[in-house]
Amino acid sequence: MLEQIGLKLVRLDLPFRLNHVNCLLAEGEKGWIVIDTGLNNRYSKERWKEELDGKEVSDIFVTHYHPDHFGYAGGLQQETGAKVSMPKIDAENGLKVWTDQFLKELHGHYALAGIPKSVATAMVENTREFVPRVTPYPKITHYFQEGERFQIGKLEYEVLFTPGHSDGLIVFYNRDQKVLIATDHILPKITPNISYWFHGDPNPLATYLQSLQKIEKLAVDFVIPGHGKPFYGANGRIEEIKKHHETRLNKTLDALKKKSTVYEISKVLFPNIETIHETRFAIGETVAHLEYLRLKGEIHREQKDGHFYYFV
Repeated sequence: MLEQIGLKLVRLDLPFRLNHVNCLLAEGEKGWIVIDTGLNNRYSKERWKEELDGKEVSDIFVTHYHPDHFGYAGGLQQETGAKVSMPKIDAENGLKVWTDQFLKELHGHYALAGIPKSVATAMVENTREFVPRVTPYPKITHYFQEGERFQIGKLEYEVLFTPGHSDGLIVFYNRDQKVLIATDHILPKITPNISYWFHGDPNPLATYLQSLQKIEKLAVDFVIPGHGKPFYGANGRIEEIKKHHETRLNKTLDALKKKSTVYEISKVLFPNIETIHETRFAIGETVAHLEYLRLKGEIHREQKDGHFYYFV
């Protein structure tokens, strides 16, 4: 199917448990288009040099600011001279979340979450380690707008905003053949991480569920995800993802039989975390579920002894 619609999937390895990211390469109206870029590391540089040999790249489309999608955008722009387009809110987040100022602020947020100081320090340093993987930053020449249309390969796609996984995440949708370049909005085997990262949207899970409904109405046939293999039948997968979050919310409520910190709840929700990198994601997703319930009025939060405690 990808070849039929003029898309090439460029699978790039990642040094994490989530061990790859799907980028895309296609011909556009003025040259070749790269959709997402992987991390800025030697491997990505060599892969793109190989993939783009003899091709003139006119555009780099970045769907959101997370490092595995945004990281090499600046480096690839320097190599190709291509224009870089991405959502404005995510462009701003990408320039913020690896700054010294924001990293310093994380210590305070982690303290409120009840995270032991040694663990919190390691989490901040893990975030800091991404700086060379996302720099140099790209020069953004265009901000995506809802409903914009682009020729990508053999089909014309429109831009749809589907925030939740990030505050400005976009997807590309072709209405004629019901094809969705879904990036990290819908994944085939795992659920996209929905985290509160101590900035931006205060209720990302509610936003994400609204975005799922937006895509569900389209009855998408063919989905090209940011991780995993392309698949058919978006709505079946959307239903599974919604049930996953319903189960996770119920588990969160069950864990709140006594007042608990974010860190304590995260240990219940994510008992098999192995690395500091994964701990960051577990904390972010735990906060997202707790705040979803709190803002619905189902649970409460109080601050005591320098920590936030949640309770029913």
